[in-house]
Amino acid sequence: MPPPRRPGPAAALALLLAAALSACGYGSRAVQVPDAAPAAATGRKLSAGSVTLGYFPNLTHATALVGVREGLIQRELGGTALKTTTFKAGPAEIEALNAGSVDIGFIGPSPAVNGYVRSKGRNLRIVSGAASGGVRLVVNPAKIKSLDDLKGKRIATPQLGNTQDVAFLNWIAARGWKVDAAGGKGDVSVLRTDNTITPDAYRSGAVDGAWVPEPTASKLVAEGAAVLLDERDLWPGGQFVITNVVVSQKFLREHRDVVEAVLRGTVKTNEWINSHRDEAKASANAALKTLTGKELEPGVVDAAWPGIHFTDDPLATTLKTQSDHAVAAGLLEEPDLNGIYDLGPLNGVLGSLRKPTVDHAGLGTDDQGR
Repeated sequence: MPPPRRPGPAAALALLLAAALSACGYGSRAVQVPDAAPAAATGRKLSAGSVTLGYFPNLTHATALVGVREGLIQRELGGTALKTTTFKAGPAEIEALNAGSVDIGFIGPSPAVNGYVRSKGRNLRIVSGAASGGVRLVVNPAKIKSLDDLKGKRIATPQLGNTQDVAFLNWIAARGWKVDAAGGKGDVSVLRTDNTITPDAYRSGAVDGAWVPEPTASKLVAEGAAVLLDERDLWPGGQFVITNVVVSQKFLREHRDVVEAVLRGTVKTNEWINSHRDEAKASANAALKTLTGKELEPGVVDAAWPGIHFTDDPLATTLKTQSDHAVAAGLLEEPDLNGIYDLGPLNGVLGSLRKPTVDHAGLGTDDQGR
């Protein structure tokens, strides 16, 4: 009797995806996990009794991880209680924002743009930046030794149309290679793969590399992958937005004082992260353990942390550029982004703390931030 045939790379990846989807319900539901020993709401209550903050258990969302764990955001809210919900995909967080189950969220630029455009500018505002960088192209060094070697290979991105997927498609197009954006087939095979299983896909040979955010990139490096490209090298000044803070327009209208308090907390959190890098790194990893049941290996978090810059600046010009890349790839119709930013609350906070204000690149709702 002949031995059973092993599945090819595509079939192996499909099996991995199916297992991951059945195991964690990825992509459609929020994972609601309370933080360990959350800071208590004490003092004067603001205009809302509570505010719900959404974010990802991801190092690029460390402003939320650290700000919640260390009580820096709750401290600014006083008697208004901070509630938290975590997500594994941007579309699910946008749905929650639309439904009112999340008031303020940390999210990547592509989901923020998509959510704004699909609602015809009615459902959210970007009110702050949170992080820049933290994205790398990592590959199997036995198969890929130079950028030219990517042709004909299988490269993972997290999700069709997500921020890293758009960046990779734009990079491919700039080299003159052709890929069907929707299907991912062409001179390079782009395989949309949940970040939680990309290391397994790499280990099995189902993918030859990945264009992914941290800590997935560093997890792959720990599996023997090599860094071929850091996305910071493609941007002027090495900065591009990876995480924004967005808010429901309804919540912003009704509870601007609460939004300002949360932003005061995120500004102070970023300041603390940047001046206490090692302590903040440990705090973020401890928060990941609380949320996911497992902390990152020390070598992984040590490798990932230096590539992420935590900043209040939303880097608005880079969001516009990323949107243009999505349009060029055929994943987005030319959007009207006028009004996507309201940086008034943030610039008020920054001014009160004697910090430089930030710019919305002409895409804001008011005169502040121009």
